[in-house]
Amino acid sequence: MQNRFTTGMLALLMLASGIAHAHDVKKLSGFKAPESVVADKQGRVFVSEIGEFNKDGDGQISVVGTNGRVKVFAKGMNDPKGLAFIGEHLYVADKDRILKVAPNGSWTVFVDKSAFPAPPLFLNDLEPDLQGNLYVSESGDIEKKGGTAGAIYKINPAGKVSTIINHQQNPRIMAPNGLLMDDTGDVLIFVDFATGILYRLDIPNQHLIQLADGFGGGDGLVLSANNSIYISDFLNGKIYSLSIEDEVKLVKEGFQSVADIGITPDGKTLLVPDMKAGTVTWVHLH
Repeated sequence: MQNRFTTGMLALLMLASGIAHAHDVKKLSGFKAPESVVADKQGRVFVSEIGEFNKDGDGQISVVGTNGRVKVFAKGMNDPKGLAFIGEHLYVADKDRILKVAPNGSWTVFVDKSAFPAPPLFLNDLEPDLQGNLYVSESGDIEKKGGTAGAIYKINPAGKVSTIINHQQNPRIMAPNGLLMDDTGDVLIFVDFATGILYRLDIPNQHLIQLADGFGGGDGLVLSANNSIYISDFLNGKIYSLSIEDEVKLVKEGFQSVADIGITPDGKTLLVPDMKAGTVTWVHLH
């Protein structure tokens, strides 16, 4: 679960510098390539574990209960990455398809790869809107395709897929990763893994605005209780914040590979998966 921003919050975003303060609350280890984390309304934390890349069937979702105990919630997936809740169901970007997981952990294929306008190569982050739609980033294969397969798709509640924007429409779309939707469903913030640039996309008119850059391997995005956007840099093991006071600050560093961060329901603690280290860290924000 995460807070939502209003379009007015982004009216003055600019690039500046500084250092923010945060401290670790706890850290859990033993996860198998944890990629994404999301908390439900009860405060349980769900973690997607890729397992071995490109090995189908060994991926799973684990859940950390409010008592701190970890157990497997759903298994038998391929390379599960982005997670998002709509109602009581958990949705998973699983390599080249979208899964729908019931509260008991059983899952079905919600959108198969054949439903996408182009064959998916690397479906990555998931983000819901208030109308029950899902948005998924297609990071493509930057090494083989050179960024030409990058795209962002919209999936309606019936499972129909449409293209929001792709590389052919705008060459700045290279390898979109982390997504953050506003409360209207018209403005999407995303970070590009290939360029480390944070963008604002006005969906109705396809207007793309650069908000900030320098995020290396830009990965996850969340909005905190103080209306700052937090951005993870996978390649450099860092987390940054972007505030409505126009500042980009380094929040924390020293991770091996910060993937798709989440945030607690109160918007005050980051949930940080370190894929290479196999850990999830709770980082309290000041």
